[in-house]
Amino acid sequence: MNGNIDLSQYSEDELIDLNRKIVERLRSLRQRRCLEEMARFDIGDTVSFMPEAGRVIVGRVARTNAKTITVISTNGQRWRVSPALLSRAVEGELADGTRPSQESPHLSLVHPSKTSGRP
Repeated sequence: MNGNIDLSQYSEDELIDLNRKIVERLRSLRQRRCLEEMARFDIGDTVSFMPEAGRVIVGRVARTNAKTITVISTNGQRWRVSPALLSRAVEGELADGTRPSQESPHLSLVHPSKTSGRP
C-alpha cells in the first residue's frame, strides 16, 4: 500500500465518512480473526494459558462466549480467556509435549471427574 495518501482533497464530511468505513472494516477483520481463533477449540478440550509470568493454568474448555472461552481449572476456578492466549494441552502434558514437574508448583491438571456435571 502506498503511504502517501493525500487527504487534503477531502471535505470534513468525507473524512468522517471515510473514518467510519475504516473503523467498520477494522472491526470486521478483528471479529473474523477472533472467530477463527475460537474455532480451534471445542468444549471439553484440554487447554493451557499463563495468566501471569511463570504460572501455567491447565483446564478444560467449558463454553465459548462472544469474545472469550470459559476454562475450568482443577480447583474449579472459572477463567474467561481470550482464545489468542490459549494453547492446546494433552491430559498430563503441556501444549509443547513436556510433562509437568515438581519445579512447576503452580501447574494444575484437569481430570475429567473434576469438571463433570458442571456447565
